[in-house]
Amino acid sequence: MADLLETKQDGVAILTMNRPEARNALSASMLAALLEALPRLAADSSIGAIIITGAGGAFCAGGDVKGFAATEGGANHGRSPEEAAHSLRQNMEVSRWLHDMPKITIAAIPGAAAGAGLSIALACDFRIAARGAKITTAFAKVGLSGDFGGTYFLTQLVGSAKAKELYLLSDVILAEEAERLGVVTRAVDPKELQDEAMALAKRFANGARITQGLMKKNLNTAEKGDMLLSFDTEALNHSRSAQTADHAEAAKAFVEKRAPVFKGR
Repeated sequence: MADLLETKQDGVAILTMNRPEARNALSASMLAALLEALPRLAADSSIGAIIITGAGGAFCAGGDVKGFAATEGGANHGRSPEEAAHSLRQNMEVSRWLHDMPKITIAAIPGAAAGAGLSIALACDFRIAARGAKITTAFAKVGLSGDFGGTYFLTQLVGSAKAKELYLLSDVILAEEAERLGVVTRAVDPKELQDEAMALAKRFANGARITQGLMKKNLNTAEKGDMLLSFDTEALNHSRSAQTADHAEAAKAFVEKRAPVFKGR
């Protein structure tokens, strides 16, 4: 069975990390599959949103710590830090694609999200978690400093002080607390998780896709903290969205007092 499963439904792509026996810990084949799938789906005009989730009741436990323990040299597998960093940085493109692609990305978190697994969830635009799901940065407890962009994304979401607490202590929090802190978008009944994630994804798949992508770019630019750059980006993207067929349809629907029917053009 493949380490990553892919299905498509109603304009939504669903990527399922599929190593339930290891709580979906990242493997080389899973990362390779993600690095192939994400750019392809980003360019797929039939897809308007992407859900990433995990099989067997967990989201993703992060790196394969048992594998690290069994390998001389630990997580670096005997390589120099520079060699290991080059390889790791290539794999971290998974997080960049989830964050930067023009499609809306949603992490559906059924259970444990830890370490790099949490980082991948944080890279997404939305995180829907099952109540009771355990969430932790985990890195401090295994003697690692963190990867897959988690320190960047968590600081953006909760601020520097809380991000330091969550990283340096690496305590486990439940989805309900994560929702209160803003780490996850919404905590829902476990039985409703997939339906909630799909309902949200369909809203974007059926929405003004070009405009959504431009809006996402505006918000990502704002993360850089440069006001004038944000102004320039907003002005250009607003002008681009004003030329879309979806904008024309929305304006017509407003006048006619009906719901717009978007085509993603």
